[in-house]
Amino acid sequence: MKKNTNKIHSEKSEKQHVDKKVVEDTVSTQVDTEQTAEPAADVVDYEAKFNTLNDQHLRLMAEFDNYRKRMMRERADLIKNASERLVLDLLPIIDNFERSLKSMETSESVEPIVEGVNLIYQQMMTVLKQQGVSVIETENQVFNDDFHEAVTTAPAPSDDMKGKIIDCIQKGYVMNEKVIRFPKVVVGQ
Repeated sequence: MKKNTNKIHSEKSEKQHVDKKVVEDTVSTQVDTEQTAEPAADVVDYEAKFNTLNDQHLRLMAEFDNYRKRMMRERADLIKNASERLVLDLLPIIDNFERSLKSMETSESVEPIVEGVNLIYQQMMTVLKQQGVSVIETENQVFNDDFHEAVTTAPAPSDDMKGKIIDCIQKGYVMNEKVIRFPKVVVGQ
C-alpha cells in the first residue's frame, strides 16, 4: 500500500508539476502576447506618424516648387515689363519733338525753336530724375577714377587746376548711386 501511496503521491506531484508548468507557460504566453501586442501598437503609431510626416513633407515640397515657379514667372514678367513705365514717361517727350520738328518747317525765326528744344531737354532731364538718374558733376572737380574716365591730359591753366578736370567731353550719369556711364574728361597736369 505504501507503494501505491507513493505512486499516487508521485503522480500527484507530477501532475502538480505539469499543471504548474502549464500555468507558467500560459502566464508566460500571456505576458509575451502583451509585450508583443504593445510593440505592434507602437509600430502602427510610428507607421502612422511616418505616413503623416511623409505626406506633410511631400505637400511642403510641392508647395515650395509651386512658389519657386510662380516667383520665376513674376520675375520674368517684371523684367519683360520693367521699362514700360519709362517708355510711358518718354512718349510725351517724343510727341514734343515731333511738334518741334513740324514747327521748324513753318517757322522763320530760330529763337522759338531753340526755346522749344530747351523745354524738351528740361522735360527729358525731369523724367530721368524721376527714374533716379542724375548727371555726374565734373566742372572744376578733382579727378576720381571711381567716377570719371580720363580721355587725355592737358597742361593745367593754373597750379590749383593740377589733378582737376579741365574739360568734359561727354557727360556721365549715376542711377540710384551706381555709375551707369562714366563722364569722359580731360585732366589738368
